[in-house]
Amino acid sequence: MGIKVVGLMHTGVRITAEDGDNEKALSIWQDMLGLTIDSSRPDFPDIPGAWLNFAQNGADQGEPQQIHIFGANGTSPRARTKREDPTRPHVALAVESLDDAKRELESRDIDYWIYSGLVGAASEQVFFEDGFGNMIELQEAPA
Repeated sequence: MGIKVVGLMHTGVRITAEDGDNEKALSIWQDMLGLTIDSSRPDFPDIPGAWLNFAQNGADQGEPQQIHIFGANGTSPRARTKREDPTRPHVALAVESLDDAKRELESRDIDYWIYSGLVGAASEQVFFEDGFGNMIELQEAPA
């Protein structure tokens, strides 16, 4: 059956978390590439970074697509393990049904892990790897 993907939410990129690294990253992503900072990013005092919006030409003007910058040296303070670290580089996809996505992953014996409440009280994110070490995040699309 497969998982019904309805959109690209963001791509997560990793930077180091030394003094000045966030500003250095923003000089490329914001100043040079012209992406705009999304002020709705939750406060993660232990993970520096930014959410940056961009619009695609001709795309529906719904939710903006984003680049998420995560600052961490080694595993982040939010990691459960080296593998289960939400700041690892990844692609985040919006899906029609997170419950259906979990069932599909289970039917294929794909190990996944869930973070609840990370980016908001009601948030739920499902993470898994594609078999090549690439991390994928799934979130249910807003109704």
